Amino acid sequence: MTILEKLYSTIKNLEELGIELPDDVLKQTSELEESLIKKEILPVVKEKIEPTLRQIQRDLTLVVDYVPGASVRVRISREPGIYNKEDFIELTPDPEVEHGTRTQIKTGKRDPKTTLRVTREDGSTIDGNNAAQILVNAIIEAGPLKVRELNIICCKVQLVSTTKDKKYGSTQVEVLPGVYVITHSNNIMKKEFLKRISDSLNLNWKVELFK
Repeated sequence: MTILEKLYSTIKNLEELGIELPDDVLKQTSELEESLIKKEILPVVKEKIEPTLRQIQRDLTLVVDYVPGASVRVRISREPGIYNKEDFIELTPDPEVEHGTRTQIKTGKRDPKTTLRVTREDGSTIDGNNAAQILVNAIIEAGPLKVRELNIICCKVQLVSTTKDKKYGSTQVEVLPGVYVITHSNNIMKKEFLKRISDSLNLNWKVELFK
């Protein structure tokens, strides 16, 4: 029995016992289901269909309609604008990374407090309550999947990742279904990330730090 099957079995057993799951548990099970589908099902689907599709020499959108207990329906469409590329997730999740243990030595000194500002070419700014939120909002504006292609690494983790990290998951913000931005970095690093994004994607942002 796969983990996904165990999840469904557990939910079914609880329902049969008349146990009503609270909303926060339902949300967690839904997120777990989505994560398991990405990790266990989609890679298999990709592996099975990719060899067949490679004989096709034109772009197409493949739509799969799956209803449990019914036949799978598949169709293609060449209609322009039928989907937004930002809605699509990488089929293969990022591999989980190993983090070592490190003892931090406290010196009693702190880095000077700074604020981050990102100014667009037209003079307007990308706002946020703090540097982490500004980083996330800027990446959303730039396009998370475009930023992901730049392969920017933060704490051994992709800046825009398809996997929740075991150690830094609490600092990852979901910007698309199953796509997360890690904010565990100081403001100097955030500035460098945003400058690289701006330069690579020709966004002409002005990224500044202020004490």
